[in-house]
Amino acid sequence: NGAVDLPAVLTLTAGTAIRVRTTANIDSRKHRPGHEFTAVVTEDVAVDGAVLVVRGTMAKGRLSSAHTGRQLMGSAYLRLELFELNIDGVTRDLETDAYGLPGQPASPQSARLVIGVGTGMNAAPVFRLDDRTLVPPAEAGHVAIPVQTEEELRLLRYISRKHDGPSVEHILSGRGFERVYAWLCEEDGAGTPLEAAQIMAAMDDGSDPRARRTVEVCARMLGRVCSNLALTLLPFGGIYLIGGVARHFGPHLLDCGFAEAFADRGRFRDFMGQFPVSLVTDDYAALTGCARHLSEMPEARA
Repeated sequence: NGAVDLPAVLTLTAGTAIRVRTTANIDSRKHRPGHEFTAVVTEDVAVDGAVLVVRGTMAKGRLSSAHTGRQLMGSAYLRLELFELNIDGVTRDLETDAYGLPGQPASPQSARLVIGVGTGMNAAPVFRLDDRTLVPPAEAGHVAIPVQTEEELRLLRYISRKHDGPSVEHILSGRGFERVYAWLCEEDGAGTPLEAAQIMAAMDDGSDPRARRTVEVCARMLGRVCSNLALTLLPFGGIYLIGGVARHFGPHLLDCGFAEAFADRGRFRDFMGQFPVSLVTDDYAALTGCARHLSEMPEARA
């Protein structure tokens, strides 16, 4: 069958790459050094023309170090190493250099994208032109609702019965949050619509599973909207979430499907990893931005 008899000790020359795909997410905010993970070898590994490790071989590794940075998601710093391969049912110990996955610093000219979710929803692309900042106007909250699942289609139909021209803002806003909860009450045939503060309180204390489902629906929708805008504008400088609703969702986004929905782009899944996403918690961010804008105006430079 073309199998190669493996020696007791297998030595791969320095620089030999073993490319793998992890079978589960590794989160620098949750996992600590020493955390073990499983992975699948994605390319054959050959030595002197003989394939010794075939694609599909299972591997084990560990997280040797991690740094969360200040990002919600994106290119967080991880350092991984492999320590075991399962070749033809035989476990082989493996020693590899740790492989670092640091985020690449963005160019000062890279586009950035600010997405606000609060009373309403909007997005502002930010472009740097020489020593000036350009922020064109937008009405992103009124674009059509992106639908990719049967559940999202039912939500769209629910909103369509109550509003002309259903838009993203009908979901991603304070009132939209309440609207999603009311829709779930209708879906369940039980429950009473609640205000946004009541829903978040029930989510935080775990007293109402429907409240968590509401956050999950909104988190996934926010992921889809951010994903669409990212592919439209290519904000390699990062995506920044602002606004009261975004800040309340912040601690729950990664646990409620935001990252999965953001990356759900088929063959562009890996491409989406180039856009770091951050949550802005500075109460004075808008004021600081206004001051920066005023300092760039020609009269301020005279």
